[in-house]
Amino acid sequence: MKHTPLNLNSSIKRNNRLNKLYKSLITVFTFSVLALVLALLGRIVKNGLFTINWHFLVGLPDEMLAGGGVGPFLLNSFYILLLSLLISIPIGLGAGIYLAEYAKKNKLTEWISTCVEALASVPSILFGLFGYVLFVQVFNIGLTVIGAAVTLSFLNLPVLTRVTEESLRSVPSSFREASYALGASKATCIITVIIPAALKGIFTGISLAACRALGESAIILLAGGTSASDKMWDFSLTAPGATLPVQLWYVLSAAVVPDATKIADQAAALLVVIVLLLSLIIRLPFMIKRK
Repeated sequence: MKHTPLNLNSSIKRNNRLNKLYKSLITVFTFSVLALVLALLGRIVKNGLFTINWHFLVGLPDEMLAGGGVGPFLLNSFYILLLSLLISIPIGLGAGIYLAEYAKKNKLTEWISTCVEALASVPSILFGLFGYVLFVQVFNIGLTVIGAAVTLSFLNLPVLTRVTEESLRSVPSSFREASYALGASKATCIITVIIPAALKGIFTGISLAACRALGESAIILLAGGTSASDKMWDFSLTAPGATLPVQLWYVLSAAVVPDATKIADQAAALLVVIVLLLSLIIRLPFMIKRK
């Protein structure tokens, strides 16, 4: 059946109207979500950020009196995050490189990829229970910094592996062909061509994993405990491993200090700012390079 010019023009106009309607709906939804997120973040920051002082950042917490700080919990947050990334990044990158560049496409590798995807969606509390059983019941070392860091690295591994694999697969095959044509070996091609081309996606995955780990509480609660060291600069791996999110939960649920609400507002605002800054710092080199 042939379309007359009149019917064709009518169809084009109808499709254009539908496209404009869909675009308008998507724009409204996008800005509505953005406005909601900004409003929540703005409220959190407004309630606590402007009352934070140096003593709050480096001071020791107090169980009974007002005016305590969150110094050991803040230190543990960065310390445990750093240790977990030192463990998970090399293993996650290596696994992603193997799956993307070396593993043959067969049922075994498909099963491995499925397992990685499944682990990435496992609730964090299950990783926490695993860490509790491993470090508290099996190794009998208690709730510690090292237990929290290793357990947190288990949470990061599936995400880092999957993001690395997909980032490497997204590199055009022409890059590999050009490298091989110049006489490069497979390892040389991966190190000098493929990984640099995929760095933006890999660093995005690291940023997501790091920010998620920094705000994690269930794993830390079960593997690190609810208390921190009684010293500010304690880098012992066997010290109590509570972090800032755990302290935030504890202050709101069980603390008896009179300024518990104020401490919670300050800790929440501080955590939001740290996560935003961490994400910005990791992405900053690519933002500068783009300019």
